[in-house]
Amino acid sequence: MSTTDWVVLFCTLLLIVAYGVYKSRGIRNIDGYLLGNKSLPWYHVALSVMATQASAITFLSAPGLAYSSGMSFVQFYFGLPLAMIVLSVSFVPIFHRLRVFTAYEFLEKRFDVRTRAFTAALFLIQRGLSTGITIYAPAIILSSILQINVIYTTLFIGTLVVLYTVYGGTKAVSYTQLLQMTIIFGGLLTAGILVVYMLPQDIGFSKALHIAGKSGKANAIDLSFDWNNQYTLWSGLIGGFFLQLSYFGTDQSQVGRYLTGSSVRDSRIGLLMNGLLKVPMQFAILLIGILVFAFYQYNSPPIFFNKYELHRIENSPYAAQVEALKTEHHAIFEDKQKQIHRLTEALDADDETVIADVRNQLQSADERAKEIRQNLVELMQQNDALADTNDNNYIFLSFVTENFPKGLIGLLVAIVFMASMGATSGAINSLASTTVIDIYKRFVSKKGSERRYLSASRIFTLVWGIFCIIIALYASKLGNLLEAVNILGSLFYGTILGIFVVAFYVKRAGGKAVLWAAVLTEVVVVSFWWFDVMAFLWLNLVGCAGVVLFSLIFQGTRSNQQTLAKNASPQ
Repeated sequence: MSTTDWVVLFCTLLLIVAYGVYKSRGIRNIDGYLLGNKSLPWYHVALSVMATQASAITFLSAPGLAYSSGMSFVQFYFGLPLAMIVLSVSFVPIFHRLRVFTAYEFLEKRFDVRTRAFTAALFLIQRGLSTGITIYAPAIILSSILQINVIYTTLFIGTLVVLYTVYGGTKAVSYTQLLQMTIIFGGLLTAGILVVYMLPQDIGFSKALHIAGKSGKANAIDLSFDWNNQYTLWSGLIGGFFLQLSYFGTDQSQVGRYLTGSSVRDSRIGLLMNGLLKVPMQFAILLIGILVFAFYQYNSPPIFFNKYELHRIENSPYAAQVEALKTEHHAIFEDKQKQIHRLTEALDADDETVIADVRNQLQSADERAKEIRQNLVELMQQNDALADTNDNNYIFLSFVTENFPKGLIGLLVAIVFMASMGATSGAINSLASTTVIDIYKRFVSKKGSERRYLSASRIFTLVWGIFCIIIALYASKLGNLLEAVNILGSLFYGTILGIFVVAFYVKRAGGKAVLWAAVLTEVVVVSFWWFDVMAFLWLNLVGCAGVVLFSLIFQGTRSNQQTLAKNASPQ
């Protein structure tokens, strides 16, 4: 990046942090630190909810996912609007009426303290691991730009986010997220326009989409019903619905965002606006990845998008072999250029015969390119067993830093940083609030002062921040970060949602029955994932349904035993 880009980057980040610290000054109690005194309007709630979900992973990995696999991931969000409606009708008024700090306080009132603690523990495990992944995403950026080890950049980013989250709590998180999302929307629009502008003059937006579609990338909707297919209309509507319902209804990182609303109305409107905006926003982000794919049909792509790892292997004892692979890779690109030219002419002439032939030729070329990349990866592993050999998360970053004008690169990199800071700070704040309210205040210090709880909140924010940074140091082994964080969530969210569904709607089930049902269901869910029984989105349905079903069975068995014991007792 140029000096101008660095100035834009640091000025933008400094503005965000200073603004959050300024707006959160004067916090003197736990209500202000964890819930912002429940004083925020609906648009704050909406943007804060979106920012907590839309981390740097979204803006780094989603375009890379579209570049590699097409638009099918957008189906993941099809259940979101339905989930927002259900939450607005049922969960929001209950949480506001009970005046809880965390979602899990309600479970003790409905069941018992063990169920509350178990559910809170599931959340802490899942969210702690996921937050580590969100810290790793922007660290990739600095690592790629500065050509230094990602360990150092992970430590820098993690420390920056933790410091202002420790100081300002929820209010700092919410106000920074408001400004972050405003800049992010503008930056994404600019990025999309620039990608189209950089295509050849005779290739406009429409033709670029046609080319991507003929290459198998415009597969936004899949109507097949296949348990093993990750992204279909049905897995998105059904599995995605249960995942989003659990995420927004029971995950404290989200519940904590809409509990800051000044009223039930503000919280509801904030959630519904998120439901309306999230799917178009995600579609637009994936579309940018498709346009980047079209761009690289006319411009030679790197053989490997992670510049740091590529530079290392180019300067290793395997340099000659790497150079030979790069030459072969470029030759394949030259062949593809001829086929793309044929495809452009065939699209103008609407010649389906030529289009079908070109599609086969392009698929064959792509297969050869994948083989070359695999050979390069094997060399990297031979050179360093710990090398980061998945460059999917670097595709969009590489495109931006290589092709965008000075100044704008710094702004777009800042956008990815801000997305990570917003999601990470919100998650760390929710981890601290759950630890303080559901563990520390409930079991350790039941009659502490407000000052003591405020101090504990800041201490646990710091502790969880350090934990997440440690997890981030190992995140490079997880492949595409966007898929990794959603798979991790699917291992826990269904079970957590099932506990809340029983709490709200199955009045006959007691605490002991639902606790053992949740334990058994979690074992089943993890086993299904471990043995690859079905695509991960369906695990959310399995988890929710399992807890409800086992709760009814265990409660029925317990009731029968009690009835038998009563009848057997001497009269």
